[in-house]
Amino acid sequence: MVHAALLLCSSLAWGAPDVIGVHARRSARIVRAFANDARHPTRNPNRNVLGGELECCCDNVRGTGIGTGFYRNGLCSTGADDAGRHTVCVQATAEFLAFSKAVGNDLSTPRPELMFPGLKPGDQWCLCASRWKQALEEGKEPPVLLRSTHEKTLQYVSLEQLRARALDLEEADRELAQLDQLRKMVEKTVKLDADGGKV
Repeated sequence: MVHAALLLCSSLAWGAPDVIGVHARRSARIVRAFANDARHPTRNPNRNVLGGELECCCDNVRGTGIGTGFYRNGLCSTGADDAGRHTVCVQATAEFLAFSKAVGNDLSTPRPELMFPGLKPGDQWCLCASRWKQALEEGKEPPVLLRSTHEKTLQYVSLEQLRARALDLEEADRELAQLDQLRKMVEKTVKLDADGGKV
């Protein structure tokens, strides 16, 4: 199943030579992910809000050896046991940390029992999607990294809201363009197969 965000970017320019070389292995991983979804609709690979492979948010906060995410593996991945949906990769700001503490979620104080190092401005961390939405509504939302933000975040906020605060917008636009080109290639292949190979 192609992620809905891919459909938003069909007008983005993308050069065919980019598929070869540096992006070839990454393109193959994305195509395999789409193929796996088609064969195994119950499988839920970790994808970002762009529809691509979920990238690491932070696997070693300030040299503490602690990774972010509900599973502390550096990824903003989620599952049935993650009731808080720790899916938004943010870069903490002083303003956001003060806001979060004021509304009862102190993210600045270390909590070793939870493998939580305490955040400082500039740290990247997987934030609960509902907390990011709350901060957004108050104008205190921290910037995000789209390629490291899990697609489940889109159940809480729109891609446009995330893009407005994205630190990696240029890279994200390139990924969306690449995914759109792959979608078109897959659609063409499927059409050729359906037509018995006739152009």
